[in-house]
Amino acid sequence: MLVPEINLTPQLQQRIATALPGARVAVLHSALSASERLDHWLAAARGDAQLVVGTRLAVFAPLPRLGLIVVDEEHDASFKQQDGVRYHARDVAIYRARLRAVPIILGSATPALESYAAARRGRYRRLLLPRRASARATMPAVSLVPNRSPDTHEGMGPRLRAAIAERISRGEQTLLFINRRGFAPSLLCAGCGWKAQCPRCAARLVVHRTEATLRCHHCGHSEPVPRSCPECGNQDLLPLGFGTQRLERALSELHPASRILRVDRDSTQRKGAFATMRTAIAAGDVDILVGTQMLAKGHDFPRLTLVGVLGADNALYSADFRATERLFALLEQVAGRAGRGVLPGEVIVQTDFPDHPLYAALVDHDYDRFAQALLSERELLGLPPFAHLALLTAEAASRALVDVFLGHAVEQGRSLVSSHALRCEVYPPVAATIARRAGLERGQVLVQSTTRSALHDFLPRWRAELERRGPRRVRWNLDVDPLAFT
Repeated sequence: MLVPEINLTPQLQQRIATALPGARVAVLHSALSASERLDHWLAAARGDAQLVVGTRLAVFAPLPRLGLIVVDEEHDASFKQQDGVRYHARDVAIYRARLRAVPIILGSATPALESYAAARRGRYRRLLLPRRASARATMPAVSLVPNRSPDTHEGMGPRLRAAIAERISRGEQTLLFINRRGFAPSLLCAGCGWKAQCPRCAARLVVHRTEATLRCHHCGHSEPVPRSCPECGNQDLLPLGFGTQRLERALSELHPASRILRVDRDSTQRKGAFATMRTAIAAGDVDILVGTQMLAKGHDFPRLTLVGVLGADNALYSADFRATERLFALLEQVAGRAGRGVLPGEVIVQTDFPDHPLYAALVDHDYDRFAQALLSERELLGLPPFAHLALLTAEAASRALVDVFLGHAVEQGRSLVSSHALRCEVYPPVAATIARRAGLERGQVLVQSTTRSALHDFLPRWRAELERRGPRRVRWNLDVDPLAFT
């Protein structure tokens, strides 16, 4: 049984223990100590474990009596290993099930478009679960409210504030979801317009108020918050935007007697921190949760009846063609945290675009309508799942090295396409979305084909040419079926 995140394994272990008492379970993920991981790996390899539960690495566990594979939240990008040996655990699981002739279940309320298209073609068997796991639970009502009301307080509109107060008075729990950690995404000088930039990346530094630091969420660079603008000396420095820390502070001011808990990567760094938090939430010792996508998946809190979503519109401005697909999946997942018990749930989404098809589908919990519209767009544009992609990325100390390497790579690739009559298109090189990261300049080249076989014929030849002629001062890699273009 594969899950996308380590934090989901304790809850799943508990449910297995309840449903299958006496079952021998092995757990595999990177948070285990070396000795724990070895013990569980050996239990799987010897066949002592009847169930193996883990994150993407567990897909490689030796299982002599394998009879079933389950991939939970199969759409989740966490199943893709993005560096080192690149693989997608879902795809490896499908191939492994085929080799062993055993069934595989891909579970998701919002399947990846590739999986959805395969089910529509009849390649996969589609099974619908129209009701929630608890017979008494119903899907939460979703409301879209203005994002920029005149009386908004620290990003929270009047409708959301009133709903939070109502839950507090009834002794119910609220989750406020904002997918940005820290206090504010950037720091601005009101005098000259200076903005705090990372010295090693083409990205802004994020304000972390608790530690009084500016941090880069790409390379880890950290520095103290300046007392004045380094350009003009002005002391009027403004934090722009909202993060989990800022929202936590605002809620503490509005509801000083309430128990507020922030759950993000910063607050859960210490080992066992998230498990402690989860126990407190389940016990009803928390009134308001402020969290990122760490809380969006799989967690079951029966007294959580309100979910408020802030900052969702940011994803609509992304240049990544998968951005809307990911946003719908994320919002449907976080909406699903509300009303999982006998108490009805409500979801309030603050947005500037209430007429967007994504939000219309979210209100109706209609994934089919949304997915079919996306598939029509992808087919028209020749994008996955109607095409197959490979991404060559390169990084080096200077932009010139990257440009020269990628320029030669495009020439070699197009020459191979022409000489072998391969149905592939090699696009010109471009800078990466984050053009500079951790002191290295970055660029990429996209290869596209309408058939998987053509890409399979092309890539080994191209890779051989790159390895033969590639300069040593450029670090590069090939990613087949890339999920991100960062």
